[in-house]
Amino acid sequence: MKKLSILLLAITALTSCNNKESNLIINANIEGLKKGTVYLQKIEDTLMVDMDSVVVNGDANISLEAFIESPQVMYLYLKKVDNSQYDDRIDFFAEEGEVTINTTLENFVTDAEITGAKNQEKLEEYRTMMQRFNDKNLELIQQNFEAQRDENEEQLIDVNKQYESLLKRKYLYTVNFAINNKDLEIAPYLALSEVFDANIKYLDTIYKSLEPKVKKSMYGKELKDFLEERREEEEASESVEPVETEENDIS
Repeated sequence: MKKLSILLLAITALTSCNNKESNLIINANIEGLKKGTVYLQKIEDTLMVDMDSVVVNGDANISLEAFIESPQVMYLYLKKVDNSQYDDRIDFFAEEGEVTINTTLENFVTDAEITGAKNQEKLEEYRTMMQRFNDKNLELIQQNFEAQRDENEEQLIDVNKQYESLLKRKYLYTVNFAINNKDLEIAPYLALSEVFDANIKYLDTIYKSLEPKVKKSMYGKELKDFLEERREEEEASESVEPVETEENDIS
């Protein structure tokens, strides 16, 4: 009888863990959508996982729910049943509470207006600045093409210098943006997604600047683990001794 009681308690605990009350509500309106299925998704262990879904049949106002442990980037995925050639997916920063997404069927991604999350506001601010960097990068690509076409070596060297400077400024902007938003989960997220290959000292500076609650967040923990991996890799690389060879052995 005692064993049965323990088993029942274990089953109850497991059930309650798998059915946590929703703490995130996504209210969405997709103008022009008549039929289709809308999914709320997240990435888990490199896989895209469905958290909730709604079948649309005439009413474009929908609501999706989920439970999240920490603020994180999620996705609103539209699987159409019309004659469109492709489906669409909007990425956004989700936080506990309500997030509103208004968009259109015709321009599902580009028309998306997202409100309700502080991290999302900062993500949009960051992406606006990144668009300026990307526009400049496109200009340099065009200049590089013209220099190669004209066999202008001097211009090629100048364009390469401008590109290296642009890349450095882009990295430094991201690092400073993360530090200036150390109280938000977007800080470790940008470190992991945008400047993961930067000098480890920059990543370490971002992590050390984080507020305690952010360090305990999902992205905060991931950044800590990533830093530990980078340090181990660098230590292993430094410990490898070069192989000495005789000059006569080199052919």
